[in-house]
Amino acid sequence: MKKLLGLLALVLLLGPPAGLVSVAALMNPAAISCSSGSLLVGDIPDSLTARTRDGRSIALNRQQLTHAATIMTVAGRTGDVGREGTIIALMAALTESTLRMLANPSAYPESLGFPNDGIGSDHDSLGLFQMRPASGWGTVAELMDPEYQARAFFGGSSGPNGGSPRGLLDIPAWQLLDHGEAAQAVEVSAYPDRYQNYQPVAEAILTALTRTQTAGRSAAAGGGLLVPETSRLAFPLPAGTYMNTDSFGPRIDPYTGEQRFHAGSDLAAPMGTPILAIADGIVTFAGQRGTYGGLMIIEHTVAGERIASYYAHMYDHGIHVAEGDTVAAGQLIGEVGSAGKSTGPHLHLEIHPGGANAPAVDAIDWLAEHGAAGLSGADVSTAACRAERTP
Repeated sequence: MKKLLGLLALVLLLGPPAGLVSVAALMNPAAISCSSGSLLVGDIPDSLTARTRDGRSIALNRQQLTHAATIMTVAGRTGDVGREGTIIALMAALTESTLRMLANPSAYPESLGFPNDGIGSDHDSLGLFQMRPASGWGTVAELMDPEYQARAFFGGSSGPNGGSPRGLLDIPAWQLLDHGEAAQAVEVSAYPDRYQNYQPVAEAILTALTRTQTAGRSAAAGGGLLVPETSRLAFPLPAGTYMNTDSFGPRIDPYTGEQRFHAGSDLAAPMGTPILAIADGIVTFAGQRGTYGGLMIIEHTVAGERIASYYAHMYDHGIHVAEGDTVAAGQLIGEVGSAGKSTGPHLHLEIHPGGANAPAVDAIDWLAEHGAAGLSGADVSTAACRAERTP
């Protein structure tokens, strides 16, 4: 452990940002870093609905999403921000203003003379990130410009403030911080714990507004739905909440007593346990379907390949998304139930490389092989043993 801490200290003092990310992965075995290719801002939808980490539904209109696109565009031309820095900025703007350009006439009457989306009243704060002229973020005219606010939030060598106040790129080793902690390091809010709640919403926005070169190729090859490339993978149940009770492959059917092929992995968990999306994607089915009970199908693009994930046995009230919704990896999408052909509360999980109509593979093995965050050590060991036994 002392050697590891010594390596971390050395990298912090001497190493480049890439080294910092490598050390983060070393410190946290569940951390993954997946390149999503060249991210481009695509068409801006008229609206988007997503859920916060605590389950609250947030509806965003086209104007709010346009501000999100501005943040993403500035991030794209600011070196070293990347996807994670973009998510942090979106989390901050969602928390501070719900992605609205807020004037503050009580502090600065002239702010009403600039395009705005409403009135704020937090001290002398203005705009998307609620930046204060008195704190040195900029003039009223500058801070009523969404692009300027985004540049100020990211900071760095191309930022307008020369590191004071500090933007994200001015925070030492920001890549090692929790996303909420990184947002707080820039915003210096009196309520530092608010930001993390908006991470699923920020990820949903990024997925909805982003088009990637890989996703374009996937759509061209397979036709139909354009599903942006995911940037990370997550296990569908929180660590410590489940037990793997029935694996993929031949088994004795608990209803008929006959040997049948089981296309999924059964993860027993208490009723109501949160079910999380394994990756960024688009919901293509959400409702009751035969022996599956409440079923959700989500289409993803992983390493250029179309992947469909199935989540089964939810009750109607346990399905939290609808067909056509865009979701982010790790987002709450439903609750464990026991509907359909089920002997008790559990999640039946299927993974179909090639899309919903392609054959399923072992879901646990597939998630382990692709470095899903949140996969328990026991599950990883099991998958590794299976791989060793495979000819």
